[in-house]
Amino acid sequence: MTPDHPTPTGTADAALLDLELSDPPTPNDAWQVVTPLQHHGPAAAPPRDPFVEERPVPLPGSAGEHLLQRAYGTEKRARKFYDDQVLDRLNPQMKEFIGRMEMAFVATSDSRGECDSSLRAGPPGFMEVLDDRHLCYPEYRGNGVLAGLGNISENPHVGILLVDFVTDLIGLHVNGKARIVEDADLRSIYPALPAEFDRGRTPERWVVVQVEEAYIHCRKHIPRMVPVLRTRSWGTDDVKRKGGDYFESKGMPRPWHRPEPVGSRDC
Repeated sequence: MTPDHPTPTGTADAALLDLELSDPPTPNDAWQVVTPLQHHGPAAAPPRDPFVEERPVPLPGSAGEHLLQRAYGTEKRARKFYDDQVLDRLNPQMKEFIGRMEMAFVATSDSRGECDSSLRAGPPGFMEVLDDRHLCYPEYRGNGVLAGLGNISENPHVGILLVDFVTDLIGLHVNGKARIVEDADLRSIYPALPAEFDRGRTPERWVVVQVEEAYIHCRKHIPRMVPVLRTRSWGTDDVKRKGGDYFESKGMPRPWHRPEPVGSRDC
């Protein structure tokens, strides 16, 4: 086995280990990975979760993580974490933590599993806790791409990570299922939503997340940061002032961009 694939020491089925630990195909392989659109045969069965049969209520997490816990001998540590740290709702301490956070990292994927992660930020409490099992965050006017919302429209699963880099050096994961709700519709249900927003921005819509898992992200590798005052140019479409082409990608060739030849437009 290579350093990337150490020899497993647990008791998972050999066939399942072969599936989980197999090397990815190389260009010289005789077979190729097919996309869902190319696949015409029966869908492959997902890995069997070795923990499902052992408890009437399945443990948190995926079949893949449970399989590898068994393969690498980390079942006891993982079960202790599930039993001690993972909740299916938000407790008062988690609600208080969310209420003072100023940013969150949000991960989504589309129906094919292609992923996107994004930063959401605002004043403390920009992410609203609605009750023990629901939170929401606002969506403002942006660049119009709507990558995260587009993913949610295809696949409701969402993962949120909030990190306190300043005071407690701790993080909170919130995983669940999201839906998109227009601002007026959500206010009709939750009239206590804030009416004043940072720099006068008002939400066009909200992402409401039904909490399925909430658990700690330990402080071991979280760096300490110190907030500083900063002046930004807001309310402008000037790319330079907003830093919109910081990586100087504008004008570089890309497969989907076909610039019109000079003189092709009608005068």
